[in-house]
Amino acid sequence: MGRAEREEAEEVGDADGTDDGSARSDDWRAGLDAVDARLVDDFQSGFPVAERPFRLVGERLGVGEAEALERVERLRERGVFRRFGAVLNPPVIGSSTLAAVSAPDDRFDEVAEVINGYRQVNHNYRRDHEWNMWFVVTAGTRETRDRILAEIEERTGCEVLNLPMLTDYYIDLEFPVWNDDAFARESLEATEAGATRISEDATGGLSALERDLLVEIQDGFPLTATPYRDVADAVGADVDDVLAAVERLLADGCIKRVGCVVNHIVTGFHNNCMVVWDVPDDRLDELGEHVGELPYVTLCYHRPRRPEQGWEYNLFTMVHGREADAVDAKIDELAAEHLPFDHERLYSTATLKQTGAQYEELVGDDA
Repeated sequence: MGRAEREEAEEVGDADGTDDGSARSDDWRAGLDAVDARLVDDFQSGFPVAERPFRLVGERLGVGEAEALERVERLRERGVFRRFGAVLNPPVIGSSTLAAVSAPDDRFDEVAEVINGYRQVNHNYRRDHEWNMWFVVTAGTRETRDRILAEIEERTGCEVLNLPMLTDYYIDLEFPVWNDDAFARESLEATEAGATRISEDATGGLSALERDLLVEIQDGFPLTATPYRDVADAVGADVDDVLAAVERLLADGCIKRVGCVVNHIVTGFHNNCMVVWDVPDDRLDELGEHVGELPYVTLCYHRPRRPEQGWEYNLFTMVHGREADAVDAKIDELAAEHLPFDHERLYSTATLKQTGAQYEELVGDDA
């Protein structure tokens, strides 16, 4: 696949990154109108947490409730939307890490089969690097996560590079796509970034209702006029309690946003690159927040160095674009103007596994 890459996991890039085979043609907007454009660009987040959300959305769009719902259904059927619902945040709910191994070429498939066999491994990519297999482990506890990593090391005979996220400066794959931008957010001037510490021992502190709710909505909300009521019925709760729980989970960061999740591949943003940087430790927060505010940087976060394993990089960034050359040009700009430090560009060359995080494992007993 080379530089025409698939979307990444939110832990690496995009939690909803799956190439579902939909067409990547330039005419994805054919037959759609200005109301559809507003739905695509304006409702990736901030969808009303109300019993009849499509009625409120319709009022903002100047259409009726039924038409607002029908349009979201149609955009999902066309593949423009992956789903409608909440984008969940695994590192806050449980314990998540990005890991890598250096798999011998003659055993590559065998090693991948072992790693992919763990239900807690939800994404796995081959990358053009000495550490050539990169995967995400998401578990209910740090102990379970680390046990899985130890088992992978023992079963494959490959040393595991464990790189949990320590600081989130900016992670947001919400950006306008109803445009001809060559790279993500080309038409924007700035974004807001900050340093949010991530605990490796996160457990979410969830109530029974919140645990049931997260499992129920992990694949999206039902596309009905009353999605929250339908979810409430499914978990045996009152709709007002479900609405309040969603608001709490948003405030606590367990839910990142509620809205229509755009398929960036279908809308043309199918090129991206993970870039790792050797940034001075005493400038990490300063530079992480600064780079996170650059609109074309879709992801920026701190992971630990592992010098004993030859890994000297501590800042990760990602840039999304419609063309590989545009992505490389923005990385060149990053290196020349903002991060004049040693770095490596890790392009993925194959997707080995790509599923959603298993929230039954995060909110329950996953031992």
